[in-house]
Amino acid sequence: MSSAATTPPSVDKVDGFSRKSVRKAKQKRSQSSSQFRSQGKPIELTPLPLLKDVPAPEQPELFLKKLQQCCTVFDFMDTLSDLKMKEYKRSTLNELVDYVTVSRGYLTEQAYPEVVKMVSYNIFRTLPPTDSNEFDPEEDEPTLEASWPHLQLVYEFFIRFLESQEFQPSIAKKYIDQKFVLQLLELFDSEDPRERDYLKTVLHRIYGKFLGLRAFIRKQINNIFLRIINGFALPLKAEHKQFLVKVLIPLHTVRSLSLFHAQVIRGLLKFWPKTCSQKEVMYLGELEEILDVIEPTQFIKIQEPLFKQISRCVSSPHFQVAERALYYWNNEYIMSLIEENSSVILPIMFASLYRISKEHWNPAIVALVYNVLKAFMEMNSTLFDELTATYKSDRQREKKKEKEREELWKKLEDLELKRSLRCDGIIPT
Repeated sequence: MSSAATTPPSVDKVDGFSRKSVRKAKQKRSQSSSQFRSQGKPIELTPLPLLKDVPAPEQPELFLKKLQQCCTVFDFMDTLSDLKMKEYKRSTLNELVDYVTVSRGYLTEQAYPEVVKMVSYNIFRTLPPTDSNEFDPEEDEPTLEASWPHLQLVYEFFIRFLESQEFQPSIAKKYIDQKFVLQLLELFDSEDPRERDYLKTVLHRIYGKFLGLRAFIRKQINNIFLRIINGFALPLKAEHKQFLVKVLIPLHTVRSLSLFHAQVIRGLLKFWPKTCSQKEVMYLGELEEILDVIEPTQFIKIQEPLFKQISRCVSSPHFQVAERALYYWNNEYIMSLIEENSSVILPIMFASLYRISKEHWNPAIVALVYNVLKAFMEMNSTLFDELTATYKSDRQREKKKEKEREELWKKLEDLELKRSLRCDGIIPT
């Protein structure tokens, strides 16, 4: 073996040990690693020749040896240990990325288990605990993976492997199976945003390549969303009460809750009760709590379906439901949102309000409706007058049609009566 062949591959991509990659001292507390070496002695890897320096027939075997070497993991929290070997592995990973990108004929059937083994050894691990129980993704530094100089290249290699023109899902499915997918999904708990971005790409490629795994992937993602709640039965178990106190209620305290107000409101509207007035009153109360703190930009996203539902509630024959909906106009912040968007909300609400003001059986509801109509008139008098004229015109047309319909039925009844009398011989035919 020549001296040139034993030289580690050149470094021209990601330099994990350059001065630029060293994080500031104040940020070191946000860096952690899930990779720890159990043995105390240094790791030694035997340098292998470059793939490009050996004949093409020998490259597949050398490729497998390099994959096996890259199964070795290092302790990156100890910044002074195994520096030479860490750099050698990083350079080898860089070489493998290039190799699977441009080479042909390397992807033998023996390579599939070795690729999956190398990727599994590096990425599947117990994630480090967060530094803070009050982590805020908008303001706090995430816990970054210290082993990223290797981990990034492993992900990059795996993506190029999955995208290779020579890749055969029929062979790979023996090794990229349901267990592999489950372990992959668990890594989405990583705080490192760089890793989550790579995971999304990897999962997308697997979903596209393996038709037999698609239903399983969808099911497991659904399970992840639902695993904390599987339905409560009465009487409530102690664990369910603990879940309410320690998980559900504290969710309302996070700073980023406002980001989800629109989704929460859509969820309430989707499952709005149809036959239970007590539930409707409860839903209206919870909805007002959310609207009281919603951002104007989020409000705009849901104002149309929201006020279509409020319009139905205002029209409810159950006076408590109608009353609770009309109380929204006593909330100053909600009123400010309505006023800013009156051109959208007023046309949705007008017909119900005007009809109720003339027809509702409960005088208290009628009084509340008059107050709401007055508020709308003050907000946008021009639009209010247009809607009033349109409503009256529509009502006149409806009344005319009703009258025509009644007259037609009267004629039909008269004709039927005459026919009956003729049949009975009471009047001559």
